[in-house]
Amino acid sequence: MGDQGGEGAYAQAGVSIDRGNRWVEAIKPLARMTDRSGIVSGIGGFGGVFRPDFARYSDPVLVSGTDGVGTKLLVARWAKKFDGLGIDLVAMCANDIAVMGADPLFFLDYFATGRLEIEESLPVMEGLVKGCQEANMALLGGETAEMPGLYAPGDFDLAGFCVGIADREKIIDGKTIRPGDAVYGIASSGIHSNGFSLARRVLLEGEKVAPQSPVPFEPETTWGDLLVTPTRIYVSLMAGIREVLSVGAFVHITGGGLTENIPRILPEGTSVRVRTGSWPVPPIFSYIQEKGSIDLEEMLRVFNMGVGLVVIVPGREETALTSYLASQNERYWKIGEVVAGGGEVIYAG
Repeated sequence: MGDQGGEGAYAQAGVSIDRGNRWVEAIKPLARMTDRSGIVSGIGGFGGVFRPDFARYSDPVLVSGTDGVGTKLLVARWAKKFDGLGIDLVAMCANDIAVMGADPLFFLDYFATGRLEIEESLPVMEGLVKGCQEANMALLGGETAEMPGLYAPGDFDLAGFCVGIADREKIIDGKTIRPGDAVYGIASSGIHSNGFSLARRVLLEGEKVAPQSPVPFEPETTWGDLLVTPTRIYVSLMAGIREVLSVGAFVHITGGGLTENIPRILPEGTSVRVRTGSWPVPPIFSYIQEKGSIDLEEMLRVFNMGVGLVVIVPGREETALTSYLASQNERYWKIGEVVAGGGEVIYAG
Protein backbone atom coordinates (compact mmCIF):
# COMPACT_ATOMS: atom_id res chain seq x y z
CA MET A 1 0.00 0.00 0.00
CA GLY A 2 1.33 3.43 -0.90
CA ASP A 3 2.28 6.07 1.66
CA GLN A 4 -0.55 8.36 0.51
CA GLY A 5 -3.06 6.24 2.44
CA GLY A 6 -0.91 5.99 5.57
CA GLU A 7 1.50 8.53 7.08
CA GLY A 8 0.87 10.98 4.27
CA ALA A 9 -2.90 11.26 4.72
CA TYR A 10 -2.70 11.19 8.50
CA ALA A 11 0.08 13.78 8.49
CA GLN A 12 -2.02 15.99 6.23
CA ALA A 13 -4.78 15.69 8.84
CA GLY A 14 -2.31 17.03 11.40
CA VAL A 15 -0.97 13.90 13.09
CA SER A 16 2.49 12.54 12.26
CA ILE A 17 3.26 8.99 13.37
CA ASP A 18 6.88 9.46 12.32
CA ARG A 19 7.18 12.58 14.45
CA GLY A 20 5.69 10.67 17.38
CA ASN A 21 8.21 7.88 16.93
CA ARG A 22 11.07 10.37 16.88
CA TRP A 23 9.69 11.85 20.09
CA VAL A 24 9.68 8.47 21.84
CA GLU A 25 13.27 7.85 20.77
CA ALA A 26 14.26 11.31 22.03
CA ILE A 27 12.81 10.77 25.51
CA LYS A 28 14.00 7.18 26.05
CA PRO A 29 17.52 8.23 27.15
CA LEU A 30 15.98 10.87 29.40
CA ALA A 31 13.72 8.30 31.05
CA ARG A 32 16.69 6.02 31.66
CA MET A 33 18.17 8.77 33.82
CA THR A 34 15.39 8.02 36.33
CA ASP A 35 16.15 4.28 36.54
CA ARG A 36 15.83 2.82 40.02
CA SER A 37 15.42 -0.63 41.51
CA GLY A 38 12.11 -2.25 40.63
CA ILE A 39 11.90 -1.38 36.94
CA VAL A 40 11.10 -4.42 34.80
CA SER A 41 10.27 -2.56 31.58
CA GLY A 42 9.68 1.09 30.81
CA ILE A 43 8.99 3.50 27.96
CA GLY A 44 8.16 2.05 24.54
CA GLY A 45 5.96 -0.91 25.42
CA PHE A 46 2.21 -1.14 25.83
CA GLY A 47 2.66 -0.68 29.57
CA GLY A 48 5.39 -0.06 32.11
CA VAL A 49 6.21 -2.90 34.49
CA PHE A 50 7.48 -2.30 38.02
CA ARG A 51 8.15 -4.73 40.86
CA PRO A 52 8.14 -3.01 44.28
CA ASP A 53 10.32 -4.32 47.08
CA PHE A 54 7.42 -5.53 49.20
CA ALA A 55 9.80 -7.18 51.67
CA ARG A 56 10.63 -3.75 53.13
CA TYR A 57 7.04 -3.34 54.31
CA SER A 58 5.11 -5.46 56.81
CA ASP A 59 1.70 -4.74 55.23
CA PRO A 60 2.38 -2.92 51.95
CA VAL A 61 -0.27 -0.82 50.26
CA LEU A 62 -0.03 1.23 47.07
CA VAL A 63 -0.86 4.93 47.13
CA SER A 64 -1.68 6.75 43.88
CA GLY A 65 -2.15 10.35 42.84
CA THR A 66 -2.82 12.36 39.70
CA ASP A 67 -2.70 16.08 38.93
CA GLY A 68 -1.79 18.76 36.42
CA VAL A 69 -0.22 22.22 36.50
CA GLY A 70 -3.30 24.26 35.58
CA THR A 71 -3.00 27.56 33.78
CA LYS A 72 0.64 27.91 34.74
CA LEU A 73 1.03 26.42 31.26
CA LEU A 74 -0.13 29.75 29.81
CA VAL A 75 2.35 31.67 31.94
CA ALA A 76 5.17 29.40 30.76
CA ARG A 77 4.19 30.02 27.15
CA TRP A 78 4.04 33.79 27.83
CA ALA A 79 7.51 33.65 29.39
CA LYS A 80 8.82 31.14 26.81
CA LYS A 81 10.22 29.08 29.69
CA PHE A 82 9.05 25.47 29.76
CA ASP A 83 11.70 23.51 31.66
CA GLY A 84 10.11 24.09 35.07
CA LEU A 85 6.74 22.64 34.08
CA GLY A 86 7.94 19.05 34.32
CA ILE A 87 9.16 19.69 37.86
CA ASP A 88 5.80 21.27 38.69
CA LEU A 89 3.97 18.21 37.40
CA VAL A 90 6.03 15.78 39.45
CA ALA A 91 5.75 17.96 42.55
CA MET A 92 1.97 18.20 42.36
CA CYS A 93 1.64 14.42 42.20
CA ALA A 94 4.53 13.23 44.37
CA ASN A 95 3.89 15.65 47.23
CA ASP A 96 0.28 14.52 47.40
CA ILE A 97 1.14 10.87 48.00
CA ALA A 98 4.14 11.64 50.21
CA VAL A 99 1.97 13.54 52.70
CA MET A 100 0.22 10.22 53.32
CA GLY A 101 3.50 8.58 54.28
CA ALA A 102 4.13 6.91 50.93
CA ASP A 103 7.49 6.44 49.23
CA PRO A 104 7.06 7.32 45.52
CA LEU A 105 7.87 4.52 43.08
CA PHE A 106 7.05 5.49 39.51
CA PHE A 107 5.49 8.22 37.39
CA LEU A 108 3.49 8.38 34.16
CA ASP A 109 2.86 11.52 32.13
CA TYR A 110 0.28 12.63 29.59
CA PHE A 111 1.33 15.27 27.04
CA ALA A 112 -1.34 16.50 24.62
CA THR A 113 -0.75 19.11 21.94
CA GLY A 114 -2.04 20.45 18.66
CA ARG A 115 1.25 19.69 16.93
CA LEU A 116 4.23 17.97 18.50
CA GLU A 117 7.28 20.23 18.23
CA ILE A 118 10.10 18.10 19.59
CA GLU A 119 12.61 20.91 20.14
CA GLU A 120 10.11 23.02 22.06
CA SER A 121 8.62 20.12 24.03
CA LEU A 122 11.88 18.49 25.09
CA PRO A 123 12.56 21.01 27.91
CA VAL A 124 9.27 19.94 29.51
CA MET A 125 10.44 16.33 29.55
CA GLU A 126 13.87 17.33 30.84
CA GLY A 127 12.14 19.05 33.75
CA LEU A 128 10.02 15.96 34.28
CA VAL A 129 13.18 13.88 34.57
CA LYS A 130 14.70 16.32 37.07
CA GLY A 131 11.54 16.12 39.14
CA CYS A 132 11.48 12.33 39.07
CA GLN A 133 15.12 12.21 40.13
CA GLU A 134 14.43 14.53 43.06
CA ALA A 135 11.42 12.45 44.13
CA ASN A 136 13.27 9.15 43.55
CA MET A 137 10.66 7.98 41.05
CA ALA A 138 11.08 6.09 37.81
CA LEU A 139 9.58 7.67 34.70
CA LEU A 140 7.94 4.43 33.68
CA GLY A 141 5.85 5.49 30.72
CA GLY A 142 3.38 7.99 29.37
CA GLU A 143 1.22 9.11 26.49
CA THR A 144 1.87 11.77 23.89
CA ALA A 145 -1.11 12.80 21.79
CA GLU A 146 -1.30 15.11 18.79
CA MET A 147 -4.85 16.46 18.60
CA PRO A 148 -5.16 19.11 15.89
CA GLY A 149 -8.46 20.92 16.08
CA LEU A 150 -8.78 20.36 19.81
CA TYR A 151 -5.59 22.27 20.66
CA ALA A 152 -4.49 25.38 18.78
CA PRO A 153 -0.95 25.51 17.35
CA GLY A 154 1.50 26.00 20.20
CA ASP A 155 -0.97 24.86 22.85
CA PHE A 156 -0.41 21.80 25.00
CA ASP A 157 -1.61 20.27 28.24
CA LEU A 158 0.08 18.13 30.87
CA ALA A 159 -1.14 15.60 33.38
CA GLY A 160 0.75 13.23 35.63
CA PHE A 161 0.07 10.07 37.59
CA CYS A 162 2.25 8.50 40.24
CA VAL A 163 2.24 5.44 42.48
CA GLY A 164 3.98 5.00 45.81
CA ILE A 165 4.11 2.41 48.57
CA ALA A 166 3.60 2.55 52.32
CA ASP A 167 2.99 0.31 55.30
CA ARG A 168 -0.73 0.24 55.88
CA GLU A 169 -0.40 0.90 59.61
CA LYS A 170 1.93 3.83 58.92
CA ILE A 171 -0.39 5.72 56.58
CA ILE A 172 -0.57 9.34 57.75
CA ASP A 173 -4.23 10.35 57.67
CA GLY A 174 -4.60 12.77 60.57
CA LYS A 175 -6.46 10.36 62.85
CA THR A 176 -4.00 10.92 65.71
CA ILE A 177 -4.39 14.72 65.66
CA ARG A 178 -5.56 16.15 68.98
CA PRO A 179 -6.27 19.67 70.34
CA GLY A 180 -3.00 21.19 71.51
CA ASP A 181 -0.92 19.77 68.66
CA ALA A 182 1.47 22.24 67.05
CA VAL A 183 1.11 23.40 63.45
CA TYR A 184 4.24 24.33 61.48
CA GLY A 185 4.58 25.83 58.02
CA ILE A 186 7.43 25.06 55.60
CA ALA A 187 8.38 27.67 53.00
CA SER A 188 7.15 27.44 49.44
CA SER A 189 9.29 28.48 46.48
CA GLY A 190 6.66 30.93 45.27
CA ILE A 191 3.19 30.60 43.78
CA HIS A 192 3.84 26.90 42.97
CA SER A 193 1.12 25.65 40.57
CA ASN A 194 -2.15 27.02 41.92
CA GLY A 195 -3.90 30.37 41.65
CA PHE A 196 -2.50 31.27 38.24
CA SER A 197 -5.87 32.16 36.73
CA LEU A 198 -6.11 34.98 39.28
CA ALA A 199 -2.40 35.82 39.07
CA ARG A 200 -2.62 36.12 35.28
CA ARG A 201 -5.66 38.37 35.49
CA VAL A 202 -3.94 40.71 37.93
CA LEU A 203 -0.39 40.68 36.57
CA LEU A 204 -0.52 39.88 32.85
CA GLU A 205 -3.88 41.41 31.99
CA GLY A 206 -4.17 44.15 34.62
CA GLU A 207 -0.59 45.30 35.22
CA LYS A 208 0.63 44.28 31.74
CA VAL A 209 3.90 42.95 33.13
CA ALA A 210 6.40 41.72 30.52
CA PRO A 211 8.47 38.53 30.81
CA GLN A 212 11.82 40.35 30.66
CA SER A 213 10.84 43.27 32.89
CA PRO A 214 12.40 43.44 36.36
CA VAL A 215 10.18 42.73 39.33
CA PRO A 216 9.70 45.96 41.36
CA PHE A 217 10.28 44.28 44.72
CA GLU A 218 13.08 42.04 43.39
CA PRO A 219 14.85 44.03 40.64
CA GLU A 220 17.47 41.37 39.93
CA THR A 221 14.69 38.96 38.86
CA THR A 222 12.45 39.18 35.79
CA TRP A 223 8.72 38.58 35.88
CA GLY A 224 9.19 35.60 33.59
CA ASP A 225 11.65 33.90 35.91
CA LEU A 226 9.66 34.69 39.04
CA LEU A 227 6.32 33.38 37.82
CA VAL A 228 7.62 30.09 36.41
CA THR A 229 9.68 29.21 39.51
CA PRO A 230 9.06 25.46 39.93
CA THR A 231 6.96 24.00 42.72
CA ARG A 232 8.99 22.58 45.59
CA ILE A 233 9.24 18.81 45.86
CA TYR A 234 9.00 17.98 49.57
CA VAL A 235 9.34 14.19 49.26
CA SER A 236 12.80 13.77 50.79
CA LEU A 237 12.04 16.32 53.52
CA MET A 238 8.91 14.44 54.58
CA ALA A 239 10.74 11.11 54.50
CA GLY A 240 13.43 12.54 56.76
CA ILE A 241 10.87 13.91 59.21
CA ARG A 242 9.09 10.55 59.35
CA GLU A 243 12.36 8.87 60.29
CA VAL A 244 13.00 11.01 63.37
CA LEU A 245 9.58 11.71 64.86
CA SER A 246 5.89 10.85 64.98
CA VAL A 247 3.85 13.04 62.64
CA GLY A 248 0.16 13.79 63.10
CA ALA A 249 -0.22 15.01 59.52
CA PHE A 250 1.44 16.56 56.53
CA VAL A 251 -0.61 18.91 54.35
CA HIS A 252 0.40 19.85 50.80
CA ILE A 253 -0.89 23.39 50.27
CA THR A 254 -2.32 23.46 46.75
CA GLY A 255 -5.56 24.82 45.29
CA GLY A 256 -7.66 26.20 48.13
CA GLY A 257 -4.68 27.38 50.15
CA LEU A 258 -4.43 26.83 53.88
CA THR A 259 -8.18 27.41 54.22
CA GLU A 260 -9.29 24.40 52.18
CA ASN A 261 -6.39 21.98 52.48
CA ILE A 262 -5.84 21.74 56.24
CA PRO A 263 -9.44 20.59 56.93
CA ARG A 264 -8.91 17.60 54.63
CA ILE A 265 -6.90 15.83 57.33
CA LEU A 266 -8.64 17.02 60.49
CA PRO A 267 -10.45 14.38 62.57
CA GLU A 268 -13.93 15.10 63.87
CA GLY A 269 -14.06 17.62 66.69
CA THR A 270 -10.93 19.54 65.76
CA SER A 271 -10.02 22.76 63.96
CA VAL A 272 -6.77 24.62 63.41
CA ARG A 273 -6.13 28.17 64.59
CA VAL A 274 -3.65 29.91 62.28
CA ARG A 275 -1.93 33.15 63.29
CA THR A 276 -1.70 35.18 60.10
CA GLY A 277 1.25 37.26 61.26
CA SER A 278 3.40 34.31 62.26
CA TRP A 279 5.29 33.93 58.97
CA PRO A 280 6.60 36.41 56.38
CA VAL A 281 4.33 36.50 53.34
CA PRO A 282 6.51 36.70 50.18
CA PRO A 283 6.14 40.02 48.33
CA ILE A 284 4.64 38.40 45.21
CA PHE A 285 1.47 37.63 47.15
CA SER A 286 1.26 41.09 48.71
CA TYR A 287 1.75 42.61 45.25
CA ILE A 288 -1.06 40.51 43.74
CA GLN A 289 -3.32 41.35 46.68
CA GLU A 290 -2.67 45.09 46.37
CA LYS A 291 -2.87 45.37 42.58
CA GLY A 292 -5.92 43.12 42.39
CA SER A 293 -7.71 44.67 45.39
CA ILE A 294 -8.20 41.20 46.85
CA ASP A 295 -9.10 40.70 50.49
CA LEU A 296 -6.89 38.58 52.73
CA GLU A 297 -9.56 35.92 53.20
CA GLU A 298 -9.63 35.19 49.48
CA MET A 299 -5.85 35.28 49.18
CA LEU A 300 -5.60 32.61 51.89
CA ARG A 301 -8.14 30.50 50.01
CA VAL A 302 -6.42 30.76 46.62
CA PHE A 303 -2.66 30.92 47.19
CA ASN A 304 -0.19 29.14 49.47
CA MET A 305 0.92 32.59 50.76
CA GLY A 306 4.47 31.35 51.27
CA VAL A 307 3.64 28.07 53.04
CA GLY A 308 3.89 25.07 50.73
CA LEU A 309 3.77 22.31 53.33
CA VAL A 310 2.16 22.12 56.77
CA VAL A 311 3.35 19.71 59.46
CA ILE A 312 1.19 18.91 62.48
CA VAL A 313 2.90 17.25 65.45
CA PRO A 314 2.11 16.61 69.12
CA GLY A 315 3.82 18.99 71.52
CA ARG A 316 6.32 16.35 72.63
CA GLU A 317 7.71 16.22 69.07
CA GLU A 318 8.19 19.95 68.52
CA THR A 319 11.84 19.99 69.53
CA ALA A 320 12.63 17.01 67.32
CA LEU A 321 10.85 18.66 64.39
CA THR A 322 12.48 22.06 64.71
CA SER A 323 15.91 20.50 65.25
CA TYR A 324 15.53 18.43 62.10
CA LEU A 325 14.25 21.35 60.02
CA ALA A 326 17.14 23.50 61.21
CA SER A 327 19.60 20.75 60.29
CA GLN A 328 18.17 20.82 56.75
CA ASN A 329 18.43 24.63 56.55
CA GLU A 330 14.68 24.84 56.08
CA ARG A 331 12.69 28.04 56.47
CA TYR A 332 9.86 27.19 58.84
CA TRP A 333 7.50 28.84 61.31
CA LYS A 334 5.09 27.77 64.00
CA ILE A 335 1.91 29.12 62.45
CA GLY A 336 -0.76 27.81 64.81
CA GLU A 337 -2.19 24.99 66.84
CA VAL A 338 -4.99 22.44 66.80
CA VAL A 339 -8.07 23.42 68.81
CA ALA A 340 -11.48 21.90 69.46
CA GLY A 341 -13.86 22.76 66.65
CA GLY A 342 -15.81 21.75 63.61
CA GLY A 343 -13.10 21.01 61.07
CA GLU A 344 -12.18 24.46 59.81
CA VAL A 345 -9.24 26.86 59.77
CA ILE A 346 -9.71 29.78 62.16
CA TYR A 347 -7.54 32.80 61.38
CA ALA A 348 -6.32 35.05 64.17
CA GLY A 349 -4.10 38.11 63.90
